[in-house]
Amino acid sequence: MEFKKPTILVVDDMTTTLLLLHDLLKDTYEVKIAKSGTKALEILESPNDIDLILLDIEMPDINGYDVCKRIKNNETITHIPIIFITGRTSQADEEYGLNLGAIDYITKPFNNAIVKLRIKNYLNLKIKNDMLEKLSMYDGLTNIRNRRYFDETFEKTFNEIKRDKKSLAVLMIDIDFFKQYNDSYGHLKGDYALESVAKAMKKCCTRSTDISFRLGGEEFGLIYIASNQKEALVFAKKIQDEIHNLKIEHKSSKVSSYLSVSIGLFFSENIRDFSKDDIYQRCDDALYFAKKAGRNNIYSIDTLSF
Repeated sequence: MEFKKPTILVVDDMTTTLLLLHDLLKDTYEVKIAKSGTKALEILESPNDIDLILLDIEMPDINGYDVCKRIKNNETITHIPIIFITGRTSQADEEYGLNLGAIDYITKPFNNAIVKLRIKNYLNLKIKNDMLEKLSMYDGLTNIRNRRYFDETFEKTFNEIKRDKKSLAVLMIDIDFFKQYNDSYGHLKGDYALESVAKAMKKCCTRSTDISFRLGGEEFGLIYIASNQKEALVFAKKIQDEIHNLKIEHKSSKVSSYLSVSIGLFFSENIRDFSKDDIYQRCDDALYFAKKAGRNNIYSIDTLSF
């Protein structure tokens, strides 16, 4: 795997400072520069890979404090650490900057070696924290996202789709008679079955917007951007068939010779009519009816399909 250099955004209206920091950091990091607060926000509010921001305070358009406030109020970039590098030397200025959410405050003129060491230490810590955060979002057994990731991603996806007026499908998937499977084959085989189901779901998720999760136990979830209900149902059927085609024997099942799933499906072309909790509840209700109707089927709110 190719190592990617961390990326630092340097924001200062003084060309001499920009050149100095660029030359100081370019051998170790990718360095992007912005000569104004406006340009910095333009870079940050577009898709970016910024790992750290070095931010001046005195700038003609938007001062560094206001840039910092804008960053910390934007949920998509609030996580990016900020170090103020400034000519303001008073303790009151430093306290104010740190209270805004900056991780450090360095005054000019600065010592090159000290700046490099501070940046190195902060980035090493950020990389470790990012790795821990990623691990906390994945299910240890199946290696797909977990319930925590589902809750956070569902919130984000719901808000984006509501804003963009797109349609949304949410699936809840439950392995049929899984307790009986564990009783018959043992928990090691049960774990293998859970891993296999997760892999089958992941195989069906061919777009970056298709996201599968393990919600807990034998229950899984999936977010799918579908253009209409038929497309969502076809996708749900694909998931069901992929799992059936694993041909995992299940002699204790009352509905199939092989491991099977029941799927509850929510779909709406206009989710502005629903709250996030409404969607989750309706999807859960659909799964309940899919199981009540005999399992090994798909239930889409009011319509039993396939």
